[in-house]
Amino acid sequence: MAATFEMIEKYGDHEEVVYCYDKSAGLKAIIAIHNTALGPALGGTRMWGYKSEDEALTDVLRLSKGMTYKAAAAGLNLGGGKAVIIGDPTKDKSEAMFRAFGQFVNSLNGRYITAEDIGTTVRDMGHVFAETPWVTGIAPALGGSGDPSPLTANGVLHGIRATVKEHFGTTDLKGIRVAVQGLGKVGSYLIDYLKAEGAEIVATDIDKERCKEIEAKHNAKIVSPDEILFQDCDVLAPCAMGAILNDETLPKLKCKVIAGGANNQLAEMRHGDQLKEMGILYAPDYVINAGGLMNVFVELEGYSIDRALERTETIFDNLLDIYKISKKEGIPTYKAADTLAERRLNSIGRLRQKHPGNTSRQFNTLKVTDR
Repeated sequence: MAATFEMIEKYGDHEEVVYCYDKSAGLKAIIAIHNTALGPALGGTRMWGYKSEDEALTDVLRLSKGMTYKAAAAGLNLGGGKAVIIGDPTKDKSEAMFRAFGQFVNSLNGRYITAEDIGTTVRDMGHVFAETPWVTGIAPALGGSGDPSPLTANGVLHGIRATVKEHFGTTDLKGIRVAVQGLGKVGSYLIDYLKAEGAEIVATDIDKERCKEIEAKHNAKIVSPDEILFQDCDVLAPCAMGAILNDETLPKLKCKVIAGGANNQLAEMRHGDQLKEMGILYAPDYVINAGGLMNVFVELEGYSIDRALERTETIFDNLLDIYKISKKEGIPTYKAADTLAERRLNSIGRLRQKHPGNTSRQFNTLKVTDR
C-alpha cells in the first residue's frame, strides 16, 4: 500500500483516488480526481487490458492530471479527472459491469463526470447513465450529443487557422498544403473542413481502403504512412498515434507548423524545445484537440450543436494567447500552454474558494431533467 501512495504523490496533487471493485459484475476500475478548483472533474473512462494494477494506476493518474490542464486551457469551468477499467474491451464487457461502474460514479455526487474514451463506446455510456446522471457522450436519444469527433475536428480546424495566422500572417487556408496523418473519424472530418476552405491535402492511414475513399472524395494525394511526417508542407496535422515527434523524426521534418488532433504528440517535453529551436510552430495538442471536451461540456448544460460549435471557435483565441505568452516569455509553446492553464487555475480557483458556487448542482438539474 505504501508503494501505491508513493505513486499517487509522484503524479501530482490528486484530490481523490477511488478503487472500484464488484466481483459479480467483473468490475475492477480506478477513478482519479486530480483537481476541482474550476469545477467538477470531467474525463473519459478508458478500458484496457493493463498488465498490472500499478500500470492502470499510473495511466489514470497521468491522464487525470492532463485533463485538469486541458479544461483550464480551454477556458471551461471543469476540473480534471479520469477513470480506467481493467479488462479486455473486446471480451470482458457487460451491461452489469458498466452499471456497477455507474454506481461508483454516482457515489461521488458529481465531483467526477465520466465520458467515453479508448475501449468504451456511446452504448457503454448509456449503461452508465442508467445508474447516474454524471455521464456525458451518451446517445442523442438519451439527451446526449453522441459522437464528439466532428466537434473535435472543427476545433482542430480553428486551431490550424490560428497557427497559420501566427506563422504566415493570414487565416486564409486556400492553397495551404496540409499533411494529415490518420484518417479515422477526426482526421476524416478535418479533411472535409479543410477542403471546404480550399486547402491542398496530402494524407495517409494504415487502412488502404480508407485512403482510397479520401483520395476519390477529395482528390487528395495519398502517401505511405512512412512518408507522411516528412512531406514538404505548410502544416503537419497528426491525427493518429502519439509520440510521433521524437529524436528520429524531428531532423527529417519539412513542415512550417504542426497542428493536429492526436494526443501526446511530443515523445518527450524536450522535443517541444527542439521544435522551437528549429523554427517550427507547434500547437500544443491538448489545446487544439479540446473540441470534444468542449462538446460534452455543452452537453452538461443542455445540448445545443450551435453552442458547441461556438465553443470550439474559442480554440482560435486560446492558441493565439499561448503564442503571445511564448513570444513574450521566450518559452516553447508547450510550456506556454501549461503557463496559461496554471494561471487560470490559480486566479479563478482562488475566486471560487472565496465564493464557492455549486457548479455541479447546475449541471445535475439539467441532466436529470434531460433524463
